[in-house]
Amino acid sequence: MSNWILITGGSRGIGAATALRCAQAGWDVAINYARDAAAAEAVAAKVRALGRQALSLRADVADEAQVQALFSQLDAAGGRLAGLVNNAGIVAPAARLEAMTPARWRRLFDVNVVGTLLCCQQAAQRMSTARIGQGGAIVNLSSRAAEFGSAGIYVDYAATKGAVDTLTKGLARELITEGIRVNGVRPGVIETEIHADSGLDPQSVAATIPIQRLGRPEEIAEAIVWLLGDGASYTVGAILDVAGGR
Repeated sequence: MSNWILITGGSRGIGAATALRCAQAGWDVAINYARDAAAAEAVAAKVRALGRQALSLRADVADEAQVQALFSQLDAAGGRLAGLVNNAGIVAPAARLEAMTPARWRRLFDVNVVGTLLCCQQAAQRMSTARIGQGGAIVNLSSRAAEFGSAGIYVDYAATKGAVDTLTKGLARELITEGIRVNGVRPGVIETEIHADSGLDPQSVAATIPIQRLGRPEEIAEAIVWLLGDGASYTVGAILDVAGGR
């Protein structure tokens, strides 16, 4: 029987690295993407080359109907949902609050917060031992911005990640008696394409990080896969900082 890990935003960066690391750990991988089908399928091909099954599934996680369809497609593939990685997230160009628009805020919260809630809801329905499931694990991707606040850069993005942290802690307590462990990972500044969306040069902050370099997607993937696995069986409601000391 297939044991699927669903990774939202799995076509690039941390999501792609996590997909490959999950395959190496013995899971089958469902890779969600919003736009770039070719990139998602390229990751899926690498997963298959590691001897595991892979699916690439399109959905905007901010859209309830698309999220429901995403999980239905996974159901149709057979097997069980063993884990969910809520990695899909967006940033907007660096700006002070006074220059931001409500439309920007709504889109950030729709993807980063509502998207995470929708996916957690669907996953819990399938994993819960009180329903039809055999338990599982959920890992929510936050950011160190949730604690620093990202003043003058994107306080709205930081606020979305603060909401993800609170959700992680509350949902962990809500679901653990139904066999579902919920935890989070707060990356620091990582070498990914997301920085292009904000207009920031990540290398400009490397010297301010105690470890004196940016993180790699594979380093975040290691933390995620540990939280998904049996080695973290007593870890519930934790949010792991993987940020080079920042």
